[in-house]
Amino acid sequence: MVKKRKKLGEILVGWGIIKESSLSEALQYGMEHGKRIGEALVEMQLCSEDDICKALAAQFGWEFIDMDKQPVNKDALGLIRAKVIEDCCVLPLGLEGDRLKVVMTDPLDLETLDLLRFQLNREIVPVLAPVSKVRRFIDKFVNPDGDVLSQTMASIDQEAPEDGKDDPLKLQPGEDADAPIIRLVNLIITEAVHTRASDIHIEPMSDRVRVRYRVDGVCHIRDDIPKSMQASVITRFKIMAGMDIAERRVPQDGRIKMKIGGGQIDFRVSALPAYHGESVVLRILRPDSVKIGIPALGFAEDDYRKFLQIIQRPNGIFLVTGPTGSGKTTTLYAALQELNRPDRKIITAEDPVEYNFTGMNQCQVKEEIGLNFAKILRAMLRQAPNIILVGEIRDREVGDVAIQAALTGHLVFSTLHTNDAPSAITRLIDMGIKPFLVASAIQAIMAQRLIRVICTECKVEDKNPSPRTLRLLGFTEAELAGKTIWKGAGCKRCNGTGYRGRVGAFEMVLMNSQLRELAFNSAPASQLRAAARAAGMRTLLEDGKLKILRGVTTPEDLLRVTQAEGVVED
Repeated sequence: MVKKRKKLGEILVGWGIIKESSLSEALQYGMEHGKRIGEALVEMQLCSEDDICKALAAQFGWEFIDMDKQPVNKDALGLIRAKVIEDCCVLPLGLEGDRLKVVMTDPLDLETLDLLRFQLNREIVPVLAPVSKVRRFIDKFVNPDGDVLSQTMASIDQEAPEDGKDDPLKLQPGEDADAPIIRLVNLIITEAVHTRASDIHIEPMSDRVRVRYRVDGVCHIRDDIPKSMQASVITRFKIMAGMDIAERRVPQDGRIKMKIGGGQIDFRVSALPAYHGESVVLRILRPDSVKIGIPALGFAEDDYRKFLQIIQRPNGIFLVTGPTGSGKTTTLYAALQELNRPDRKIITAEDPVEYNFTGMNQCQVKEEIGLNFAKILRAMLRQAPNIILVGEIRDREVGDVAIQAALTGHLVFSTLHTNDAPSAITRLIDMGIKPFLVASAIQAIMAQRLIRVICTECKVEDKNPSPRTLRLLGFTEAELAGKTIWKGAGCKRCNGTGYRGRVGAFEMVLMNSQLRELAFNSAPASQLRAAARAAGMRTLLEDGKLKILRGVTTPEDLLRVTQAEGVVED
């Protein structure tokens, strides 16, 4: 009788790596996003890529290879053609008699196994390793071309005209002389996408053009483009974005669509005149980045339950606050995806509409023709929606209409720029919205920040955490007793930063009778904050400290976004 193969989730639960409840959440996440269970578990940060690979090896009876401890013999690479290695993501380990031992990344990839058997005319012994480690090895040893981007810049710089000769702006996109610039710009864009950057910054300076990528919320210098190439590179970006290349005095906006790595990527492009020339920023819009689901946002267990309870309410306003780039839009999209069902009508007003979602009616703000948030919001109410998303409450007019919508039976989601959750109430009142309307319409307010996650590949114990950093975060000796502080040592996977990915730190206020009374009486933010703390609100700092003690992030990264009140440096 054939022995039944254990499921991947059963193996991980049996090993104690995940809980049954986490497995159920990952299965649901995988169904909603078209992911395998292993991919879902890694994306939700419930286990590492190594854990999944070891479990798959156990499931299929294959050997697991740790490529950090047992590196591949580079001399064996000639046993398989380089193109096959790259295309199929495989690595030859060496011959064992007549059999060839090959590192693979997917035990279900039978097509690659058959291809190798056919091409090499020998028996293949497959072993398993994580795809990221195999790909890194291939990039390093199979493609030993060095830094292609820097090489391309150097070669173009050598060909560039000297001062006083032809202006690069006169080059036409179809001419041969422009091809190297096209290649360079495409390389910059492609590399930024592959390094998980959210923005590309092209910044002219007095003697060079600086290229920076923003990865996990932090800018990193990539390289410097020679000043002689500034006009050509910026012109190329503007052509791609559909901008007017002759206009260099006023800001311009555009969009680029490119197919990269088998997927369609959108870029929102902004050109801003500056002292040394136009500064260009490309915001990389990945559809998957806002389709991560609520479990992957980083909520603590109690806040997760509160969040689900809030978004299931039939009416009222739910506000998400925080500075630009704190993940407010991603959080609201995650909530809308949870609520997006055929029996509900969802309408959004956004400026701009960055991501398209099936089943939602999304409206683009166009200030130049008078189509602002307030006008769209009034028109929305005649469309009989159940749920409304207003991109941002910017003024009293939008706030009044949003509150009227909430009071007439609609569930309204919106964002506001405030530093913490309780001060959102005083901000709305300061806009001129009547206190009794604020008190009755708001159901909950959540402030958030994004903090970087320690890379799982190079995570090590921090034996000497900075006393200054811990003091500024308000840690006490009792809180740290018996606890381990972790950090990332830096590796190829995280580009030496020690971090890979981000999660939210949250501060959630559920309105109760005391808070409504304080809002009705226009109480100051300090009183509202004290009442929210008394009602059980965990602050951004406290939520971040929990994530430090759980080994999710580092004290240094939490200090980047918040610190304890009343603590001064010596």
